[in-house]
Amino acid sequence: MNVLQRVEHWGDTHHPAWIDALRIMLGIILFLKGVSFIGDTTYLSSLVGGSRFGLTPVILVHYVAFAHLVGGLLIAFGMLTRLAVLAQLPILVGAVFFINISKGFSALNSELWLSIVVLFLMIMFLVVGSGKFSMDDWMSRHDH
Repeated sequence: MNVLQRVEHWGDTHHPAWIDALRIMLGIILFLKGVSFIGDTTYLSSLVGGSRFGLTPVILVHYVAFAHLVGGLLIAFGMLTRLAVLAQLPILVGAVFFINISKGFSALNSELWLSIVVLFLMIMFLVVGSGKFSMDDWMSRHDH
């Protein structure tokens, strides 16, 4: 058993039920953030366009919105949670270290604090997985 399989096994066996509620709330927050990005693409374009990324801002805007919408739903339902988290990690790392921190590390920078909390939760769910109250668990029990 390699290290990745051991971490996955540990996460699956040490998963209290209240963490599932946290996962669902995280997925809803990500989904709503994706909806807000779709509703105001000029704001997201200004965030991405003002950063130091070499990729085309239009591609990044679509990736961020799509990943938040679909990834948020997958995380909320507990489907392919670790894969959905992996798709979100580059976005959150960019949000914390490149975009929001440039606005200052103060208590008034709520976007930075939200990004830090979401990044921490993403790393946690990458380790612990989706839990007992998830589609992943339901499908594994009903796989006949």
